[in-house]
Amino acid sequence: MLKTSFNCDTVELTHQLGMMIGQKAKPGDIWSLSGPLGAGKTQFVKGLAKGLGFEGVVTSPTFTLQHIYESPIPLYHFDWYRLNQPKAEEDLGWSEWLGRGGVVAVEWGDKFPKLLPPASIKLSFEILSEEGRRLSVEAAHPESIPRVEELILCWPP
Repeated sequence: MLKTSFNCDTVELTHQLGMMIGQKAKPGDIWSLSGPLGAGKTQFVKGLAKGLGFEGVVTSPTFTLQHIYESPIPLYHFDWYRLNQPKAEEDLGWSEWLGRGGVVAVEWGDKFPKLLPPASIKLSFEILSEEGRRLSVEAAHPESIPRVEELILCWPP
């Protein structure tokens, strides 16, 4: 298992970390995002989408549960905040989206950890100040550990 954390003193740095990860993303990457409301999960996903080459508007799928952003590597953005049982996500075809060759970002992924594959990378957001955040990253699978090692070498920018 590999754990590390990154301090992002501004919203722009949270966005920039997401963008850097998007630029280095590979099809099949799965990011589970957790943290309180307003911690920066959607800001991170905005950067992730931009790093993947998406130029449009990125919003939280809190009410729609899922957004798809078409880019050279598609981004499948889920939000499990409003879900109370994993069956609801399974009904939306969760397992089918995992095998489509895109990057998956799941806000509130910690609600149903058993739905996440072992190679998922966990990213926890902690509020330090009005704009400052600590993003803790955890990888426990041989496929995901090198992804986090790569991040450690690239951050801070």
